[in-house]
Amino acid sequence: MPPLSWRHHTLIQALLSRGPLKEKDFHAIFSDVTGKSLDSHQQLFNDYLRKINMELSYVQFELRACRNQYDSGVFYGVVNTVADEQSKLGSKYTVPQIAFYKAIIEAIVLDHTAQGTISNIKALNIQLENQGASSSQVPTAFKNFSMTQKEKTIRELVNDQWLCATSDGDIGLGVRSFLDLRSWFHNNQVPPCDVCNESGIKADLCPNESCSVRIHKYCLQAKFSQQRMEKVCPGCGTQWPYVVMAKAEVVEEEERDVQQPPPPRGPHMRKRQRSSRHVEEGERESNSQSSRRQVAVKVDYDDNGLAPSQLPGTKRATRNSARLHRRLVGMNEMCSF
Repeated sequence: MPPLSWRHHTLIQALLSRGPLKEKDFHAIFSDVTGKSLDSHQQLFNDYLRKINMELSYVQFELRACRNQYDSGVFYGVVNTVADEQSKLGSKYTVPQIAFYKAIIEAIVLDHTAQGTISNIKALNIQLENQGASSSQVPTAFKNFSMTQKEKTIRELVNDQWLCATSDGDIGLGVRSFLDLRSWFHNNQVPPCDVCNESGIKADLCPNESCSVRIHKYCLQAKFSQQRMEKVCPGCGTQWPYVVMAKAEVVEEEERDVQQPPPPRGPHMRKRQRSSRHVEEGERESNSQSSRRQVAVKVDYDDNGLAPSQLPGTKRATRNSARLHRRLVGMNEMCSF
């Protein structure tokens, strides 16, 4: 078998250096290094992966794909296929941190409701002492693992994609956990999805409580979106509460939205509002100016004999007349004195 080319090495290096990559990003790298579009060269892409995995198997590694069960996104990554004590030495996490991570994973996958998450408070309240056989065998590092260390560990695990933080503030499995723990899920008998046969960490349960069937939401959509497919549980035949919106209903809703558009909020509406404000302000200014003119005329036609002389400006005329008025009053007072 010929050795791997630089194109194979580029694909491996991209996954090792960047971590798990989204499907579209990994496909884009493949198209860049090969100059082939994946739409017309799917077989070539599969041959590349097969050849890479044949070489990686000598060092107990594998390039595999997984689906994120929270958003149905597909990711590619390189994983270690041997879980021995020697492989744990290459981890940057301490023994208490690994035990804490394992306890979170067990709490999530053993949840019979298949929510696929655990609250942040429950995760922080996990006692590492329960991981040991007895209280006398619990390591001192487990007993001294503080709340602050747990919070820091959760942040690191989320940052490294071993865990994820949901929009509700809960903690779920990260992409790396779905990639690396596939065999661990199988060995611990995590109930699989009835459609894809992968572990049903985040899945919908059969309405019949006595039935153990669970299906991923994206698998459920692919299964029940077919028109002739009966919406029943494949295990017990119970009616599955799944509603598929027809295309006609979607078109009607779109037409309804078009017929009743929301009130305009564009720049034209802003211009109209601004112009109306300017008109109102102009009216207020004109009214105030007219009132000022009326006051000025009253002052000019005072009983002290001021003639209505030139009135070029209302404020100036008002000040001059007031000044003359004060002078006349002062003269009258002096005369009377």
